[in-house]
Amino acid sequence: MSTPPEAGRTPGEMPPPSDDQGGGGAWGRSGAAPPQREWSLPKLRIDVNGDWYDDDVQITHAGILANLRGNLRHDAEGYFMQTRVRIPVDVEDAPWAVVRIERRGDALHVLLNDGTDEPIDPATLRIGRDNVPYCTVKAGQFEARLSRAAAFQLLALSEPEGGDVVRIGGRTYPLRRSA
Repeated sequence: MSTPPEAGRTPGEMPPPSDDQGGGGAWGRSGAAPPQREWSLPKLRIDVNGDWYDDDVQITHAGILANLRGNLRHDAEGYFMQTRVRIPVDVEDAPWAVVRIERRGDALHVLLNDGTDEPIDPATLRIGRDNVPYCTVKAGQFEARLSRAAAFQLLALSEPEGGDVVRIGGRTYPLRRSA
């Protein structure tokens, strides 16, 4: 009869490390910590269409996008994500894109690139550089660029009477131009 390898140890006691395990536990024979790799902040950016990138690789996972979009902040220094450290986010134009705009009764509603549908204040509509329309979204916290399709939908809602205007609920809203 052979003696089991656990002989001489109490139940649950780990065997001593063998030479092929490094002899020093998880940190190797010397017992020193492994060399630390340099950690750097991710290079996050949002392109002109509202698509997110990390080091120029497009982020497409719905859960990750929801987390990023939900944690985006803006202050005088620019766009950022606040975790244990501030992670800057390079925004090429506007962080949100309007994919659809429509009139519902006396209100304008937009569908954003994150799938949310929200009313907008028509007074925030403006025409930017290269005749691209913008509006304010997310309770006035962010600006959104209207996609080409949404721009044509806005055009269908506007009236060219001495300048572009949108009439909603008996009120007239000029489409102001900005530089």
